[in-house]
Amino acid sequence: MAGPEGMRTVSNDELMGDDVYQPSNDGDVQDGLAQLEPEDTLVDRGLEDALDEGYAPPERPLAVGKYGNTAAEQRDRETLDQRLAAETPDVCEPDGDGIGDCVGTDGEPVDPEAGETRSGRLVESDGSRSHLIAADVGISGGAATAEEAAMHTTDDPEAVLGGW
Repeated sequence: MAGPEGMRTVSNDELMGDDVYQPSNDGDVQDGLAQLEPEDTLVDRGLEDALDEGYAPPERPLAVGKYGNTAAEQRDRETLDQRLAAETPDVCEPDGDGIGDCVGTDGEPVDPEAGETRSGRLVESDGSRSHLIAADVGISGGAATAEEAAMHTTDDPEAVLGGW
C-alpha cells in the first residue's frame, strides 16, 4: 500500500509486536495466567470449581516499559545498540585468588598458633587438662575425616592455651 508522497502505509497487524500480549477476540488467555483446574494441581482444597475460591491475576505490567509499545516505535524498530543494552549479561563467579574458598577476601590464612604439621590420630593426654590437650599417635588405617585433617600439632601447648 502506498501512502502520501510515496511512503508505505503499515497496517495494524504489522504494528503488533511479537513480545507484547495481544488478546484475540476468541477469549484466549496468555500462557501461565490461566486458573488451573483442580485436577491439574497438587493442592486439594475440596472445591468442585476452581473459581469457587477466586482468582487473583499476577500484579505485574506486561511489556509496559519495553520499546515498541507505540506505533512509531514499532515502525522505527529498535537499533542494535538498544537491543544489546536490553540484554542481561551472564554473571559467573570470578576466579578465586588461590588462598581459600571465599571469593573477594583474604581467604583462609594459616593461623600461626595452630602449627604447620598436620596431626594423625589423636588420643587423650594424661594430665589435668586432658580435655584440651591430646597426643598425636600417627596416622591410623584410613583417610582422615575433615575434622581430623583440620588438626595441626604444635610443640608448645602453653602458646595455644594462653595460660588456661
